[in-house]
Amino acid sequence: MRSVRSIKVLENIPVLVRCALNVPIQGGDVAGSFRLRRALPTIEYLRKRHARVVLIGHIGDKGTETLEPVYRAMKEFIPDLQFCPVTTGARARDAVRQLHPGGVLMLENLRRDTGEQANKREFAASLADLADLFVQDSFDVCHRTHASVVGVPEFLPSYGGLLVEEEVLELTKALKPGKPSLAIIGGAKFSTKEPVLKKLLTSYERVFVGGALANDFMQASGRPVGKSLVSGADKTELKALIGNRKLLLPVDYVVAPAGGKVDVSRVTEIQDVEPTEAILDDGPKTIASLAIHAEKAKTILWNGPLGNYENGFVEGTEAIARVIASSKARSIVGGGDTVAAIEKLGISDYFSFISTGGGAMLDFLAKGTLPGLDVLR
Repeated sequence: MRSVRSIKVLENIPVLVRCALNVPIQGGDVAGSFRLRRALPTIEYLRKRHARVVLIGHIGDKGTETLEPVYRAMKEFIPDLQFCPVTTGARARDAVRQLHPGGVLMLENLRRDTGEQANKREFAASLADLADLFVQDSFDVCHRTHASVVGVPEFLPSYGGLLVEEEVLELTKALKPGKPSLAIIGGAKFSTKEPVLKKLLTSYERVFVGGALANDFMQASGRPVGKSLVSGADKTELKALIGNRKLLLPVDYVVAPAGGKVDVSRVTEIQDVEPTEAILDDGPKTIASLAIHAEKAKTILWNGPLGNYENGFVEGTEAIARVIASSKARSIVGGGDTVAAIEKLGISDYFSFISTGGGAMLDFLAKGTLPGLDVLR
């Protein structure tokens, strides 16, 4: 992969930098700055070499959101940061031309143009028209075939940023874990997790499946899941994985009436879920069992929450975060809710590496590369 470190001349050169700007917004303000802080090393590297730095990124999924709250938050780190309310065209080109060497400009949300997610060649060309070089530093989207990921490199000399370099290095190490090793995969959607589960079962000694993802496994094995979220995955594939001696599943749950809140929840054994109840978190016996494995492990990999984190079922996720933080293992973690829990608890410094990617992290672990990395070779 070509690295930003290999660029010989940057003085007064406009550089388009794809950054991870998709951060949580609450009440019109940024609620978590983890990804913004991780973007700073590449930006500062380019600034010190007097490049004209043009930041591009997206926010949200609707295509209507604005990056203005992100701009305001980023100004705390880069006081002279400028903002352009459009992404391409004459106004954007003028804003880039007016940048002084070492200056930084943020453009509006890429996804406001349908050409971004559709990977329209015309949109990629209009982005490339703004600069002379392209630096990919948004690992979290490198699994996407979007215009700002795989389209722009067709038009500009393209390089990996410092964050992307670090992500690749650390996740490559995670594919060869020290033993004993423990992988914890939560969240939902078996179809997106199946490739990485199969991969991890070949390289990790214990692979725990938690969160809503475990519901599919329980249903396939004939256990009651009540009104719990299930993805309707192929039972043949599930049963093949269930038969793997390395696979670990929950031994107890936190359940509540479907649509219920934390205050009406209860802890139950896996065989005692009522038909009207939904599984919403992994229980204390499950966490205690994982803690035993974590204490022995030399490598721990974790991606995805163990419960319905966004709706207040946070206890399992936060408990395993504390377990991993207190272990002596090399710990590699990623995923939006996973990182949110770690940030909330203020224990980030106790993890060896925190990835900015969720789906990108899983895809890299499964395949060893990503579309957004391939175009930088």
